[in-house]
Formats: sequence, C-alpha cells, structure tokens
Amino acid sequence: MYRKIETIPTPIEKFELPFEGQLAEDNRWVMMANLIPWSEFEDEYAQQFTIEMGAPAKSFRTAIGALIIKERLGLSDRETVEQIRENPYLQYFIGLNKYSNEAPFEAS
Repeated sequence: MYRKIETIPTPIEKFELPFEGQLAEDNRWVMMANLIPWSEFEDEYAQQFTIEMGAPAKSFRTAIGALIIKERLGLSDRETVEQIRENPYLQYFIGLNKYSNEAPFEAS
C-alpha cells in the first residue's frame, strides 16, 4: 500500500535540532539532497504500490535515501538504521523535518 503525501522539502534553515544551531549548507549530505529531484521520482515510485492492500510504504525519499546511505557508506541494514538515528544530516537527507533519536524505520 502506498499513500502519497504531498510534502514540501524542508529548507535547511528550518530543520529542527534539539540543540541550538543549524545544519551546515556545505555538508555533503545536504548538498546531495539538494541535487536529487525527489518529487520527480515520487509519482513513478507510488505507481509500484496499491492503495487497497498492505501496510503503507515509506516515501520515495526515505526509501531511496536510506539505500543511498547504505551503499555509499558500505553499511549493513541494521547499521544504516543506527547511523540515520544518530545523525541529523542523514535524517535531513531522508526527508525528515526535525531530529529524532528514534529509528525512522525497522532494519528489515
């Protein structure tokens, strides 16, 4: 199942951190996130799912972003989830609006 949610990418200056400060615009994950046309791929991704059956799928940005992180850093599934949980830049990269110490999804 896929429920498309229209989301506007969070500007870097609006990403909420639990401490004072902002993400650096010259960080590699921020720069890469700004290069990828996430919304252009979202419609094609959504067509792979049905509205009637199954649990809701993760957004394209979350799913592909996590895969890019995993492959780029050479991580296992579990380590990918842990790295995303610990790193606000990776959370921004997968499309989250604010930092959370919770895992954004299961490693499976």
